[in-house]
Amino acid sequence: MEVAGGLPGVVPVRDSKVPQGPALCFQGASWVAFIGDLKSRRP
Repeated sequence: MEVAGGLPGVVPVRDSKVPQGPALCFQGASWVAFIGDLKSRRP
């Protein structure tokens, strides 16, 4: 998985094994909430 930066308010994510493939774009706030939730679940 690759996450691109430098786009205000948008976080594009794509499969690093298929770089020419499509990207999913998330709103910045949604991405931050998602990553925060993942981190909170660490043992």
